[in-house]
Amino acid sequence: MRTLLSKILVVAMLFAGMSIYAQKRDLSNFRPPDQRGLHMFEAPKDSVQLFDGIKVRVGGSSTLQFQGLSHENAYDNAAVGDVGIPDQDALDQLQLIGIESNFNLATANLDLDVQLAKGVRMHLRTYLSSRHHPEPYVKGGYFLIDDLSFISEGFMENFMKYVTVKVGHMENNYGDAHFRRSDNSMALYNPFVGNLIMDAFTTEVGAEVYYRNGGFIGMLGVSNGKLNQSVAESDTKPSFLAKLGYDNYAQGDDLRFRLTGSVYTTSESSRTYLYAADRAGSRYYLVLESVQTRGRGGLAATSPVSQFRSGRFDPGFSNELTAFMFNPFVKFGGLEFFGTAEFSSGKSNNEADTRNATQLAGELIYRFGGNDDLYVGTRYNTVNAELGSGDVDINRFNLSAGYFLTKNILAKLEYVNQNHDGAGYDGTKFQDGSFNGIMVEAVISF
Repeated sequence: MRTLLSKILVVAMLFAGMSIYAQKRDLSNFRPPDQRGLHMFEAPKDSVQLFDGIKVRVGGSSTLQFQGLSHENAYDNAAVGDVGIPDQDALDQLQLIGIESNFNLATANLDLDVQLAKGVRMHLRTYLSSRHHPEPYVKGGYFLIDDLSFISEGFMENFMKYVTVKVGHMENNYGDAHFRRSDNSMALYNPFVGNLIMDAFTTEVGAEVYYRNGGFIGMLGVSNGKLNQSVAESDTKPSFLAKLGYDNYAQGDDLRFRLTGSVYTTSESSRTYLYAADRAGSRYYLVLESVQTRGRGGLAATSPVSQFRSGRFDPGFSNELTAFMFNPFVKFGGLEFFGTAEFSSGKSNNEADTRNATQLAGELIYRFGGNDDLYVGTRYNTVNAELGSGDVDINRFNLSAGYFLTKNILAKLEYVNQNHDGAGYDGTKFQDGSFNGIMVEAVISF
């Protein structure tokens, strides 16, 4: 019954979107979900806003990939009886599942954006189809305030020229990499197919306050530190986050420079989620996954749902965590560079000592053609982390090319090569593990 009601609701909302499609669809201080939003980070702040009644914008996205990847590890030719392999179950947890070239599950999002008053907007995103869940579910949403005229006309007008308040169960603004990552089917801002190896993304209930003036940006935020909301007593304490940076143009509009530094910290938690909150899943299906996986219910056959974060890395700071991310962005004409330097530390519930993890990434993109509809790019991403079993190293190399057929339709072709090494992986399915091959992705976003 719930599934039927969900489908009816989705169809009704889509028809509602069709009925208003002819209207002007852009809202105040809004990042367009098409090619125009490529180089935006936080939603723009414009003190000049018009409001002539409530406006509902129904949008969404749909994405499909063809995956042509192969993978291998140290146990490709191992057998029961080899050192450390006592039985078939042990072998099945070390040998990799067979994968073939084929299409992945198509993913889809539904977005509702509502202009409620002058300078007041609501956003809600629902995952209609994702790798992890077979049924639609709400990713999150927020309430954004850029103007207080709904209290009284001109109320704190000079103050609100520079301030934005954001409240909700929402994607927390830690770092700048999450503005370029694929969010389930919303993959149009990402020049590559996959996200970073250590993918910083979480949705928690909280509030963020922004101050922007003359290119400078500052943000202070707090969240309850929980991905799954509950009033049951727990050891989880609030998480705090902050961002400071500068974003401006030089030499007219030819050269743009942005540099930000961010921090996210949790002093105690029953489970931290900064690197494990993305329930939509990874783009590289079943890479470096074994024949059987061990979960809460014991051993089970590996599936795209049970191993939905394949190809990513979670350092396992489940009890306490402090993370810093620095992101430079430089754009000169059609050439752009985006970098990530991330330094994390923390520990799990059963650890006495703090461990560290470092992630570095650099993207170089060149956009050309009419309206910069074509691009080529490369990215190199490394992670070095301390595990209880020893240090591990992961590196990934990407080559990508893309073509915007329209401002709402993007086709991508990517080559990816990822390698795992280090003593911390000895005796696991990741020992000498690697995967490589091509990915083709088609994105529609409106």
